[in-house]
Amino acid sequence: MVMRTEILTLEEGLEKAVGLIKSGEVVAFPTETVYGLGANAFDKDAVKKIFEAKGRPSDNPLIVHVADKSMIDRVAKSVSAQARAVIDAFMPGPITVILQKSDCIPAEVSAGLATVGVRFPAHEVARKFIQACGVPICAPSANTSTRISPTSANHVFEDMNGRIPLILQGGECSVGIESTIIDMTCDIPTVLRPGAITPDMLARVLGEVKTFGGKIVVAKAPGMKYRHYAPDCEMVVASSPKIAAKIYKENESRNPVILAIRDYISKVGEICDCKSIDLGENSEDVMRNIYSAMHEAQKQYGYIICQDFGDEGVAKSVMNRIEKASGGKRV
Repeated sequence: MVMRTEILTLEEGLEKAVGLIKSGEVVAFPTETVYGLGANAFDKDAVKKIFEAKGRPSDNPLIVHVADKSMIDRVAKSVSAQARAVIDAFMPGPITVILQKSDCIPAEVSAGLATVGVRFPAHEVARKFIQACGVPICAPSANTSTRISPTSANHVFEDMNGRIPLILQGGECSVGIESTIIDMTCDIPTVLRPGAITPDMLARVLGEVKTFGGKIVVAKAPGMKYRHYAPDCEMVVASSPKIAAKIYKENESRNPVILAIRDYISKVGEICDCKSIDLGENSEDVMRNIYSAMHEAQKQYGYIICQDFGDEGVAKSVMNRIEKASGGKRV
């Protein structure tokens, strides 16, 4: 029998969502970054259902979401003064802190590691959902493994329909890419995944941070070892409007589209007529809109050409996702 997937608002679906979590099932829910696929972080059998629904490798750890700062003490064995400073400065918000895990967190959540990623989301629906469940909720993004992360309930439904019982509706995600992950168990706090909270912002609190840049032996954070965020069609990064126009003309038979900010699209338009998806005017707009644009592009077009947004601030975080989505293809 095929599972029926429902989309319900918090008011309509909270009681059902809590019942599903307490009975060891999974529920998709909104956060300010992307929609997550949640289960009771203390229930290893429920956690396994996340991996089954996503087709996710079991050596890719999950982030544990809490409803308030006090719940962190149920998830982590200890919280250093530096870690507490990050928590106080940026939570609730789009950041995940790697801490030493408590014995209550099963190996299935942490991929056998002694550490766990902890996040306190800012989205009101997420917080009310977790609070009502009464337990921390572990959750990766609510999409099948390697696919584009969802920033709306409809994105989740398109990808996960028939795989999960319930999606809590929470509107469009306001941030639009996954949380920054910082490892606070190192001698020097290390950013493992960039996001809306940048290294410069963290350095103002911590004094010194390190960005991840070495060979991956054991992944302490999601999204480090595997291809992620990939659309159904081929995607390439164009280093300039001139290059984007050249790629577009060379691939017109493939029904191409350009994803870029307005000024960039205008410059390409001076060279050739092109189909495009407008990502807004600045890096914050791009961060909020990039996944939604990729979802739209893979439905309507056969080849995606994406602007190179550079490596300053949140643009660097966006490019981290785009490089993975394009498989590193760049012209």
